[in-house]
Amino acid sequence: MKVIGLTGNIGCGKSTVAGILADLGAFVIDADAIVHELQQHAASALYHAIVAEFGEEILRGDGTIDRARLGGMVFADPVKLARLEALTHPAVIAAVEARLREVDAPAAVVEAVKLVEAGMHRRCDSLWVVICPRAVQVERLRGRGLDSEAIQARLDAQPDPSPKIALADVVLDNGGSLTDTRAQVVAGWRALGLPA
Repeated sequence: MKVIGLTGNIGCGKSTVAGILADLGAFVIDADAIVHELQQHAASALYHAIVAEFGEEILRGDGTIDRARLGGMVFADPVKLARLEALTHPAVIAAVEARLREVDAPAAVVEAVKLVEAGMHRRCDSLWVVICPRAVQVERLRGRGLDSEAIQARLDAQPDPSPKIALADVVLDNGGSLTDTRAQVVAGWRALGLPA
């Protein structure tokens, strides 16, 4: 089984690429979905560590973490963001590894914004980085209901993609049409010797 690491900054279209890879037969592991799951599960160690670190003011009335409130805190403060990532990355890596052991497919895709920063790329056979123009990122984030201030904060908190691009085996430009993106994904898939 091949393991593809899929990364790129917010709004670049990692989920679109992951969907195409799933259509080709890959098993997709979405690290962001794992984060959501671990953060909201009151029995998880990560949930308790985040509440201990950031305080009960990040909780909703039902005891779940208010991700918007937490995001507002950490995306405005690089030190807090680093603290959150230091708590989150080890838990997510462990969960990803557990899921990889269960995969029965020609390829698995680990989709994560902080794939390289967390060191998960070293576990992958091929690193794919999705890029697009900043204007496209802004438009996509606006389509998710974020206001200009929230968009700016999230984009400013994103790491420079250049180091990821330098490590990448495949760089996908997702600023054009879906047809163009699909053609790039299929080419990368075939380059790994996988049947399309």
